[in-house]
Amino acid sequence: MILRRYILKEHISPFLISLAVVTFVLLIDRVIDLLNLIIEKQLPASIVLEVFALSLPYMLALSIPMAVLVATILAFGRMSVDREIIAIKSSGVNIYRMLHLLYVAAILLTGLMVYFNHWFLPDTNHRLKNLMVKIAYYKPMTVIEAGEYNNLLDYTVWCGENTETELLDVLIYDHSDSRFPRTIFAKSGQVIQMNNGNSMRIILKNGEMQQRNEHEPGKYQSTRFAEYVINIRDLGNRTDAFETGYRSDREMNYQQLTATLKDRKRELISKRNEVQELESRITSESFSGDIREQHQEQRRLYAMQQVAKNRVSELEDSIRALQVEYHKKFALSFAVIIFVMIGVPLGLMTRTSGIGMAFSVSSVIFLVYYVSLNMGEHLADSGGINPFIAMWLSNIVFFILACFLIWGSIHEKRIIDMQVLTWRLKTMKLGKKTPPPDEVVH
Repeated sequence: MILRRYILKEHISPFLISLAVVTFVLLIDRVIDLLNLIIEKQLPASIVLEVFALSLPYMLALSIPMAVLVATILAFGRMSVDREIIAIKSSGVNIYRMLHLLYVAAILLTGLMVYFNHWFLPDTNHRLKNLMVKIAYYKPMTVIEAGEYNNLLDYTVWCGENTETELLDVLIYDHSDSRFPRTIFAKSGQVIQMNNGNSMRIILKNGEMQQRNEHEPGKYQSTRFAEYVINIRDLGNRTDAFETGYRSDREMNYQQLTATLKDRKRELISKRNEVQELESRITSESFSGDIREQHQEQRRLYAMQQVAKNRVSELEDSIRALQVEYHKKFALSFAVIIFVMIGVPLGLMTRTSGIGMAFSVSSVIFLVYYVSLNMGEHLADSGGINPFIAMWLSNIVFFILACFLIWGSIHEKRIIDMQVLTWRLKTMKLGKKTPPPDEVVH
């Protein structure tokens, strides 16, 4: 029992260090993505911190499994380098019989990840999306960049200076009337966004509008104004869905996913029955009345059938996406156990205590795992493969790989012996055929 606790204890520090490093790397990537937005919008520190706080759960969903893999390789690699594994084997103890507590911890962490991915993460994803929508329309004056021509549908806006509260020296080209476009000058102006970001109002003050005379095209008509309002509609930036609490599949918790799946499947059955019913009505010869009325009725039924078929296609795509997300959250959670199974033999077979080697091996394994998971997701979304198989295939393949690695470590196989490799690099003058000394081999 003491040895089992010792092995578990050896994983704690490497796990925490690996988790911090991997999360920091992912956080830096997030910083780069948000840097332009932060600078452009000049967001206050509180909003910036909130963005990163809400981004952290998504990063942890990826960094925790990888940190488990790094920690396992690092812990057993160090024990192997320090001859502790040899001492354990010399005592007649099978190292794999001492891993009960480690696997219990892995199972508990898997259960925690299931809760995290299915309940906690969706809520933070939803809050993050809502926050990003608000940020997109934070300080609407930043939509107009000073010294540049900003295209807004039928309007091109230029200003000499943007003080965030006021536009100065404003020039606007109005192309809404392609026959007689207008040029508008104003000393100042202000931008107001409305209709949940879908419309914009530009209020100009103390300016002049020039336009070709409609009746005499060779002449220009000039009009001075104290205040002039331009309304730009249908910008395509509606946020109504987000405002009403709409959730995508990645923002649904377990209950919401399963409930939505049941509703979509029920509707899919209903729509398929509707398509069959309309097909039977179209092919039947029970139409009454004259030929013109029959043709009208057939066209109506064809239109109804096409609408029903389109809805069936939409429901099938939606159900696949929901099933993919459902299984993906479970698959990522159970990856913790798989990575422990892979990490133990890798640590024993590589014989390295260096964190660089552990990170390198772990990064390659996790990259292959994550790429295959994403490829499976795309194939499942397009209907090319069953969602369950697509999400669990990576775990199954890596489980088989773990079994082979465990078999290899039991039979004293080594993938990379870092001690021997380091010794050969340092003593290249001795020749490649020179065997390493026993203290390096063992």
